[in-house]
Amino acid sequence: MRACALRSLAVPKTAAPKLRLRKAVPGDLDALLKLEHESFSGDRLNRRQLRYLITRARAVTIVANTPAGELLGYVLVLFSRASAHARIYSIAVAPAARGRGVGRKLLAAAEAESEQASCVSIRLEARHDNAAAIGLYKACGYRQFDRISDYYDDHEQALRFEKNLGHKRPAHLIKVPYYRQTLEFTCGPAALIMAMKALDPGLKVNRELEITLWRESTTVFMTSGIGGCTPFGLALAAVHRGFRASLHTSSGADFFLDSVRSPVKKEVIELVQKGFIRELKEHHVPISRKTVSLDMLQRRVQAGAIPIVLISSYRIYGDKAPHWVVVTGYDERFVRVHDPYVDTEAGETLVDSLDMPILHKEFSRMTRYGRAGLKAVLFIERDQEDRPANG
Repeated sequence: MRACALRSLAVPKTAAPKLRLRKAVPGDLDALLKLEHESFSGDRLNRRQLRYLITRARAVTIVANTPAGELLGYVLVLFSRASAHARIYSIAVAPAARGRGVGRKLLAAAEAESEQASCVSIRLEARHDNAAAIGLYKACGYRQFDRISDYYDDHEQALRFEKNLGHKRPAHLIKVPYYRQTLEFTCGPAALIMAMKALDPGLKVNRELEITLWRESTTVFMTSGIGGCTPFGLALAAVHRGFRASLHTSSGADFFLDSVRSPVKKEVIELVQKGFIRELKEHHVPISRKTVSLDMLQRRVQAGAIPIVLISSYRIYGDKAPHWVVVTGYDERFVRVHDPYVDTEAGETLVDSLDMPILHKEFSRMTRYGRAGLKAVLFIERDQEDRPANG
């Protein structure tokens, strides 16, 4: 992954040049490529990548020119399909213009674009030994919130910085440990692991548990390939480990049947889910067809429940597949979630999937899957007898 880098930039020492800031166009490609080679010794963006980022990607590239049209710098900002975090993917300043305030103005322009896109914060990475860049970020209000080992091609560390764009902290934020899914089909088990670990810090978490939970929860078949996890199976796996579960679904044993065409697969999926539902009833697990509103979600979170929510990954990743996330908090505008999937192909890292802020309206849209508009929310809680006396 390409890292944000400001090479040898420092607090301005000379008068800032006159600048014209604007969004990049394909006609800037030659000048941008030249600046890439002047600024970075490796991991450079090529013409095809730059053209895509300028014309088609969920991104904004801002260039800083002199009145005569000479390129002095650029900043490239990436936007998530659903999350309200922006990310500075790359920033560079021409050697002759360094130390003259160009980087600071580009950062301000990136922040303004991010605010315009309703983002709550903007993030970036820097090499741990790039003192000039780190000094500039801190002077511009960025705070370090993470350190990543073996991040660059030469195995050096990266420091991650974030700047709040004037948005308040979540009104309610749960401390949920993060667990990244290790297989493309284990988002459900990974989400369940996060919820259980939040409620039981002593829970031993590893890949063996992830796969075991998948085996216990899978529908055997899915739209294609290996089967996904049904809400009934996930609820039952939690109950088997001593947690209380309650389930809201828009459908019963026919859940996910619309996602397959084969009559044999349909029969197997329905048979599996009937077994799950029968055992859930034996454990007196509440199963409701009532839709979970945002108000209900917030009330249950305040009462100590951890929600695991089925979403359509299309609104985040452009992939029409069912996907599970964990709700970690909310405020008057956003629902926060841990997403067990990290979209590395889009340049994201693990921290991009932590406490992702999703606008209420967008969250409501994504919590429907498939043509049938399937909905499922699983609430996990500790058993009453396991709660502290003051809980």
